[in-house]
Amino acid sequence: MIPSFDTKQLADWDRRYLWHPFTQMQEWEQETPLIIERGRGAWLIDTQGRKYLDGVSSIWVNVHGHRHPTLDRAIRTQLGKVAHSTLLGLSSPPAIALARALVTLAPRGLTRVFYSDDGSTAVEVALKMAIQYWRQRDPKAGSKRTFLHLQLSYHGDTAGAMSIGGIGLFRDRFAPLLVPTIAAEPPYCYRCPLQKTYPSCRMACLDPVESVLKRRHREIAGLVIEPLVQAAAGMLTAPPGYLARIRELCTKYGVLMIADEVATGFGRTGKMFACQHERVTPDLMAVSKGLTGGYLPLGATLATEDIYRAFLGQYGEWKTFFHGHSYTGNPLACAVALANLEVFRTERTLARMQDKIRTLRRLLKPVARLAHVGDVRQRGFMVGIELVKNRATKEPYPLTERAGHWVAMEARRRGLLLRPLGNVVVLMPPLAVTVTELSRMAATVCAAIRTVTESPPPGGRRPRLRP
Repeated sequence: MIPSFDTKQLADWDRRYLWHPFTQMQEWEQETPLIIERGRGAWLIDTQGRKYLDGVSSIWVNVHGHRHPTLDRAIRTQLGKVAHSTLLGLSSPPAIALARALVTLAPRGLTRVFYSDDGSTAVEVALKMAIQYWRQRDPKAGSKRTFLHLQLSYHGDTAGAMSIGGIGLFRDRFAPLLVPTIAAEPPYCYRCPLQKTYPSCRMACLDPVESVLKRRHREIAGLVIEPLVQAAAGMLTAPPGYLARIRELCTKYGVLMIADEVATGFGRTGKMFACQHERVTPDLMAVSKGLTGGYLPLGATLATEDIYRAFLGQYGEWKTFFHGHSYTGNPLACAVALANLEVFRTERTLARMQDKIRTLRRLLKPVARLAHVGDVRQRGFMVGIELVKNRATKEPYPLTERAGHWVAMEARRRGLLLRPLGNVVVLMPPLAVTVTELSRMAATVCAAIRTVTESPPPGGRRPRLRP
């Protein structure tokens, strides 16, 4: 049991001992950390009893709210049996049942499930599977060992996942660890890299992708894509039909389609998986985040039967997929993931969120009219609000001004927790959020943006962001 300590003691120890992810610790050490102690539903509560709406689902993982009784009970029940046993040479009921449930829910044609620990490792598994698949399916195709991905993409922080990432800040300094890959322009309608306008462009952003595939398909093992929404890029939403066309191009040029559904899966876009909006079945699909409802780390890579069978053979042929993790298929995580899927069914989560998606779109209209909001992008419960210094010219705020950060700090002061992506304010509430809570979130975001970009700062604690 964790001992009880007062907030000041915990804050002192945090600054002395912890190293936080994606955080400049020199600044952190000068601040008083917000320490979350408990949660309920869409709310989180700190060690001083203050309540905050969880506006980003604890970084995109929470689905049905905190402390959901069905998920709590699933973990307690499994703990009464065993916390962990390996999948290397053994199996377990939760791992088996979850694999079956995932195949039932996934796009038709994905038939096999390989477990890992998180989203990055699930993507890493897919990359390794793709490379080995081509070597074993057709030895003459052994040269297919690179990947095509979109610029501005993010697929995780392990070496392979970084290699197919397109955000320089996350990958460039680690170049010695990375393998060569190929990047193509992404669908970014607000700042179209081709200087075109949707829909008259007729999705010209597909042309660079096809150009690469046409010239280099013999060396490309797979095309990796976040379906419908490039999340860490700033919630960039692809135009309708883009994903289906990507599937067609992969089939045409004999390249595996690898869907990274880590952020978009488990209801975030309004369907269980984003691929299902355009009836697309990828060859490989990586999932994590919402897989356990936000309770425990777990990743999975789903594959078609064709890919799976390329790994079958006599032991001495060495076709085995030699990859695994100590906690692969952890029974606790699989048990709560099963309970998570059961809650989707019994509470009709996807059906009930459709009205809330429309309500959220309406609630965001005042935000879109703000003087320093250039674009509001929404797909389901995934929202990106792009802040601009000049709305007419789309001039961005310099990243050093930290516009998104100051909006998040102002929202926190008002009782809403956000985590921006540079100049993009992200809103991604739990699927179980109420309409009243959605309304409060949207109003708070609107007020926070207006305060930071248009009003003098309270107490002079931050620089005013000027046009």
